[in-house]
Amino acid sequence: MTIDNDYLAAQFDLLSKLMDIHGENSFKSKTYSSAAFNIEKMTDNLASLPATQLFTIKGIGDSVGKKIIEMIDNGGRLAVLEEYIQNTPPGVIEMLRIKGIGPKKIATIWKEMNVETIGELLYACNENRLMLYKGFGEKTQKNVQESIEFYMRSQGSHLYAEIESYALAIEKTLIEQFPAQHFSPTGEYRRQQEIINQLAWVTTSTIGELQSFLEANNFTTKDTSDATLTVRGSENLPLKFYHAPQPQYYKTLFTTSCSDEFAQAWQALPGWNTDAFFDSEEAIFTHTNIPYIAPAMRETGSILSSGRIPATLIQPGDIKAIIHSHSDWSDGANTVEQMAQAAIAKGYEYLVISDHSKSAFYAKGLSEERIKEQHYYIEELNKKYAPFKIFKSIECDILNDGSLDYSNNILGTFDLVIASVHSNLKMTQEKAMSRVLAAVQNPYTTILGHMTGRLLLSRPGYPLDHKAIIDACADNQVVVELNAHPRRLDIDWRWIDYAMEKNVLLSIDPDAHSIEGYDDCRYGVLAAQKGGLTADCNLSSYTLPQFEAFLATRKAAKGI
Repeated sequence: MTIDNDYLAAQFDLLSKLMDIHGENSFKSKTYSSAAFNIEKMTDNLASLPATQLFTIKGIGDSVGKKIIEMIDNGGRLAVLEEYIQNTPPGVIEMLRIKGIGPKKIATIWKEMNVETIGELLYACNENRLMLYKGFGEKTQKNVQESIEFYMRSQGSHLYAEIESYALAIEKTLIEQFPAQHFSPTGEYRRQQEIINQLAWVTTSTIGELQSFLEANNFTTKDTSDATLTVRGSENLPLKFYHAPQPQYYKTLFTTSCSDEFAQAWQALPGWNTDAFFDSEEAIFTHTNIPYIAPAMRETGSILSSGRIPATLIQPGDIKAIIHSHSDWSDGANTVEQMAQAAIAKGYEYLVISDHSKSAFYAKGLSEERIKEQHYYIEELNKKYAPFKIFKSIECDILNDGSLDYSNNILGTFDLVIASVHSNLKMTQEKAMSRVLAAVQNPYTTILGHMTGRLLLSRPGYPLDHKAIIDACADNQVVVELNAHPRRLDIDWRWIDYAMEKNVLLSIDPDAHSIEGYDDCRYGVLAAQKGGLTADCNLSSYTLPQFEAFLATRKAAKGI
């Protein structure tokens, strides 16, 4: 480590900002901020000066001078800074890299909003939560959101939804440039992985002509051979190309769109002939006497012997309704009527409005009085927009003891209740299981919302025994949500097969906080396909009469 003026200035700058975040004396923090500014401009290397000379330099007082000596003597370490770092979540420190939010705003985000990572902050922006706090207006929230999105694009890993438009644009450009050649997406992207670390294509184009074109368009070559090319562009994401002559095209497409585990299991099949040529992927499966498996499901080797390969996976067009949506009664951006109009325009049969409950004070959660007002309002809208129907729901907070935050009398006024954990997410598995199981066993819980509370690339979910939760949902006739927000996709697709085995309904829900959020249903469907979900096992694929019958049957069974 080189201890030069830049290093010293950076340490004082970070110390000053962390002190502000922790609400320390502003005079002290300004002392270190000024020291950072002055040191950065100095021409003499402070680390090479005698200790006595340090204190004679303008801008270096007693406190600053002693800390410089401490860093010089201890290999760059500064005890007070290390203490602040230890007492600050890493994600909060990372927020200092986001343009538009200084230490004071970060303190509000951390201590008042209980947000500890950049990903959580982006999700809070999507939910319009920043505007509920002093110092954060609509413009600030938008600037923060854009800055976070720019920052996250530079980190290398991307959500599928974030990189999809980029992948489509690249492919469109290549097809236009090489109209006589074939390009097919493969790899993680074709398997519809939630997180994409590399985009890949199989192509009949030669590696040489591809490389020449891409380098001429500001892509940098990272690796190349006769059969492959890897480049990197402005999105800081590797693009890999597999060259395959036409006779080998579909075999290459198949082998590159399988996970390692699936590929190994496939290679062990007795009917697999590695020397054969095929004119389609379907022909490969026919040759091996295996029903066709969609790329999205080519993850685990066990699927080849499971006997549970669905003939038809759920499709985006199978979604009949918007279940789980928020209006401006809580933290949504649109009125209930606007949400309904948008749902009608998109061809949906019904809408479930599920604003936040009263414990979610940060999201303008509904008091008992406001619930009555909203229900009257919805009844009037239902008269206006029939036969389209708006259902009265609530996203009810699961409290620390597993109870819901309204009395049974209030819960009974809703058509259905979505129960979700929103607070105190740092739990042991024992605590998380106790809390969630209690909510599932509540007769008023219709849907278990975003089961683990995870935010992809930002926050791991609280630890749960998924099988035990799914078993409890089966016993209590509770639907498990597949929250379709691209940053959630929770329940994880890896547990869908078990839920279907236990006859537990899933529900692909957008958790929409605006009418634009309806489009997230598609990403929920893509994730559901990986788990083998079929439309008949998805609640939001029910027609209006089917949904009404489901609710009526369940209420009768629960004595509600």
